[in-house]
Amino acid sequence: MRGKSRKAKRVTGHRSPVTLYRLAEEVGTALKARGLMLATAESCTGGWVSEAVTMVPGSSDWFERGFVTYTYISKREMLGVKEATLDQHGAVSEEVVREMVAGALARSHAQVAVAVSGVAGPAGGTPDKPVGFVCFAWGIKDGKPRSETKRFSGDREAVRYRSVEYALQGVLVALARL
Repeated sequence: MRGKSRKAKRVTGHRSPVTLYRLAEEVGTALKARGLMLATAESCTGGWVSEAVTMVPGSSDWFERGFVTYTYISKREMLGVKEATLDQHGAVSEEVVREMVAGALARSHAQVAVAVSGVAGPAGGTPDKPVGFVCFAWGIKDGKPRSETKRFSGDREAVRYRSVEYALQGVLVALARL
């Protein structure tokens, strides 16, 4: 979804940690086959995407670095997200995750990046951005980032888990388009 739309597709379900590991392995295989490195820019997942990929032995061949940017100031300082973008759209927005992914690519040696920002709960939700509302962006160096918003159900752990899973799936989609 793009623009100011605040409707998000609702996604339910919860899978095992083994699924995350296998998904991270797939991401690693795809990146390594293309000679590419990955960077992550995470907010609500708190580094869990990076944790998932570094569970895979040999991930240093394809994982360059991760940025955990939980606050507005960290998003600005570490990733170059514009203060105006944060003020106008809030941290949980496609506009911000697109800037996060661009910043991760600009401030790393990676050629592929993923960004995640959302409302994991149990508090912090609003009518426009309820608990489970999560924004994603994926980018390839020198390309235009793709962004999307999802709405996950469940408790904080489930929302964060599904966010990690969806972020990794999106990396595979981005790589398939190369």
